[in-house]
Amino acid sequence: MSLNQAVEAIPRKSMVLFFLIDTSGSMGGSKIGAVNTAIEEVLPELRDISASNADAEVKIAALEFANAASWLTANGPVPVETYNWNYVDAAGNTSMGEAFFKLNDALSTKTFMQDAVGSYAPAIFLLSDGEPTDDFDGGVEELKKNKWFKASIKVAVAIGDDANKTRLAEFTGSSESVLEVHSAAMLKKMIKFVSVRASQIASQSVQVNPITPVKPAVPSSPATQNTASLNTAPLGTMSTGSVAAADDEESSKQTMLNSELAQARQQVTAGDDEW
Repeated sequence: MSLNQAVEAIPRKSMVLFFLIDTSGSMGGSKIGAVNTAIEEVLPELRDISASNADAEVKIAALEFANAASWLTANGPVPVETYNWNYVDAAGNTSMGEAFFKLNDALSTKTFMQDAVGSYAPAIFLLSDGEPTDDFDGGVEELKKNKWFKASIKVAVAIGDDANKTRLAEFTGSSESVLEVHSAAMLKKMIKFVSVRASQIASQSVQVNPITPVKPAVPSSPATQNTASLNTAPLGTMSTGSVAAADDEESSKQTMLNSELAQARQQVTAGDDEW
């Protein structure tokens, strides 16, 4: 087997991008239309990100919540290369708490995070335009005990004036991770921006300085490989001694994304109000 064939044969770890989508009645019309169009249109970019990443394969998991919460990817995360978005409709209440309980169940190596090769901490993207109508507090508290959730990078988009930004910040852990949009055009733009940047940041090690050219990888000794694994090891295969380092890395990834969200927030305020 040639060196190139050997490299190609190395399995990649997974990075799951979770979409949590409010499909309650208030999301009807241009709001849910913008969500459907944006997710459909961003998939080719996400496929490019996955195809060009030698270490991580991007997968999609999507959950909608209205009168109840249900997975659109019921059989688990789907490789973005084969994933197709099916449009969702809007009707009913806002069972955000139930969505959080279902997300908590999915964030486990027994369910959605059971990839045999291992997984990077996921990116979780929440979109909502209203007020939770069920046990929001119980759902959030359950998630806060979940190691995958704590290690993930999180973003929420508050759609229109009626969205409860305080509640969304409780989910993400910070108001810096909450974007507010007021038009269909800006909603589409932010969905694409967050999906792409969150996937890029979550699927790479923050140890790499994007300004400094990265030297081509060369075969390394077992000792060197063991040292390097401390920087990039997925949660599913990580040793106890490197968990703290992983927590620091994921925190750095969230900080990196938040700084880009701050710049994106300036663009959001430039749009004309529609809702």
